[in-house]
Amino acid sequence: MRITTRFARFPACALVAALLSAGLCGCQTSAMSDITGALGTGSETMPDADPRRAVEIYGERYRANPDDADAALHYGQALRAAGQRSQAVAVLEHAAIAHSGDKALLAGYGRALVDNGSFQQAFDVLTRAHTPDDPDWRILSVQGTALDQLGRSEEARQYYAKALKIAPDEPSVLSNLGLSYALSKDLPKAEDYLRRAHGRPGAGVRVRQNLALVVGLQGRFSEAESIVKGAEPAAEAAGNVAYLRQLLSGKDKPNANSKKSAASEGKHPD
Repeated sequence: MRITTRFARFPACALVAALLSAGLCGCQTSAMSDITGALGTGSETMPDADPRRAVEIYGERYRANPDDADAALHYGQALRAAGQRSQAVAVLEHAAIAHSGDKALLAGYGRALVDNGSFQQAFDVLTRAHTPDDPDWRILSVQGTALDQLGRSEEARQYYAKALKIAPDEPSVLSNLGLSYALSKDLPKAEDYLRRAHGRPGAGVRVRQNLALVVGLQGRFSEAESIVKGAEPAAEAAGNVAYLRQLLSGKDKPNANSKKSAASEGKHPD
């Protein structure tokens, strides 16, 4: 099933999708979206809270000068924010070919490839986006994500460790590391890292929702509901709790496809 309800607007839905496909819950899904923090810098800030408006603004700028690397980068980022993943890849691929030495553009292109499920290609592009003597913790973290999705979790964690050496206790990296263990079905260790991430300044809704799901998958439903409520407005929190209950209600139900899926795929979903 593809997750299309309220929780799908939140980054935590990607963990939901991944864990469901891994057989940790009682259904299968083909949905897979962003499970990491953004690569971003301040340049990713959109001029309008509405992603569609950002697409219009940056789209006009890009069409006026398709060879402008900065315009292409911002337009690709706006398309990603609006969920137009294939279009983002197309725009950024064209720009990356024309500006092969632009590391910011390569980073944006690699990130779009991760969003679009092209994990090996994303890893290769991101490798070109920085150098060992000038590493970027954001890129290292997203490379780890790509490796996790390729089923190379041990290698992925080496990238998270490198990122944490540059940015100690960075919540987005700790969160990604927690998700890595969740995808390997080591939920206690996943919870440990997600709690560390949740306790750091700057940890946002993404981390809280991932933590809630991992706690819920261990059978502590009341605690999971308390976590997911967080500091959100009452109506929004109620909707998120309702959907969390819906997801977790099937956790222990038998699934005839789970065993077959795990045996045949042997890797994380794309």
